Amino acid sequence: MNIKVMVVDDSTLMRSELGRLIEQDPRLKVIGTAANGMDALEKLPLFQPDVLTLDINMPVMDGLATLKRVMAERPLPVIMISTLTVEGAEETLEALNEGAFDYVQKPGGDSRALAEQGLRIREKIIAAARSKASGQFRNLLNKKAPPTRALPKAVSSRFRASVQGQVVGVGVSTGGPKTLMQILPQIPADFPGCIVIAQHMPKAFTASFATRLDGLCPLTVTEAQEGDVLEQGHIYLAPGGGHMQIEHRGGKVFQVHLLDEVPGRVYKPSVDVLFESLNEAFSKNWIGVILTGMGADGAEQLTHLKKAGGHTIAQSEESCVVFGMPGRVVDLGGAEFVLPDLEIAGKVLELTGM
Repeated sequence: MNIKVMVVDDSTLMRSELGRLIEQDPRLKVIGTAANGMDALEKLPLFQPDVLTLDINMPVMDGLATLKRVMAERPLPVIMISTLTVEGAEETLEALNEGAFDYVQKPGGDSRALAEQGLRIREKIIAAARSKASGQFRNLLNKKAPPTRALPKAVSSRFRASVQGQVVGVGVSTGGPKTLMQILPQIPADFPGCIVIAQHMPKAFTASFATRLDGLCPLTVTEAQEGDVLEQGHIYLAPGGGHMQIEHRGGKVFQVHLLDEVPGRVYKPSVDVLFESLNEAFSKNWIGVILTGMGADGAEQLTHLKKAGGHTIAQSEESCVVFGMPGRVVDLGGAEFVLPDLEIAGKVLELTGM
């Protein structure tokens, strides 16, 4: 595989650093650079890259404006280079909504941090190129979510806080924000349960993402906090940069417990950590969903649920941005249902008796 990459950033130093990190994989070649969006649009026909890395904050034409032009005129996978700030989170989430394939943290820090960031950048560029080569990227761009049911928000009632109803656990990574924004609005306000989600995402991003989802969903969506009691009609998004567990506190009370570190877990928040806690707290009496993402996070714990007699759903390959996590579940025999993303909400409602 010979993947051609074009780097767009207004900083000469950053263009050089990104090029150095990208070309540590012999399959990747930086065939051109641009200093701003307008420069990039003029050079795209000349270089014809397979993947574009695009900074958000640039003079002349910024990353969001450039992305919209690229998607309208010459669609190709774009990886946004984002700063880990609240403002950067809002802009990055908007870019994902406009068709960006994924995002990575702007390189910086010590040598270990740079090495880890470089690995993530290379992994995502390769995944983006594969989606283009398979025709999957264009299919994903054209996909539209069905209209959501016009229902009022679920009402939060602290006096019924111990009644969480059916619990649905969701694990997701690359391609997750857009996928969740298509699936979760289909869950109505009278859903007889709650949803807990581990989405691989930096700390600065999850609060903004929860707010964005809350504006789209009939259910109430919040970034989970230590000690939150699971309530029916609520969606809990694990905070980025750490891990979330669900613990049984006695009777019908189940609470959120947050941890900074769990030995051996690379991704934060870890789907494995969340799913393992759900298996311990609820045995087979929860519904597990694994969505698009690289790697195998959550696969073994979801397979454990399936073998115990619980219900499990894996997103289908043709609807995934990356079929790594769902694919691993399928390989292990842990998927009771393999469904396109736009059919997953319906199956969850069916399994909960709606």
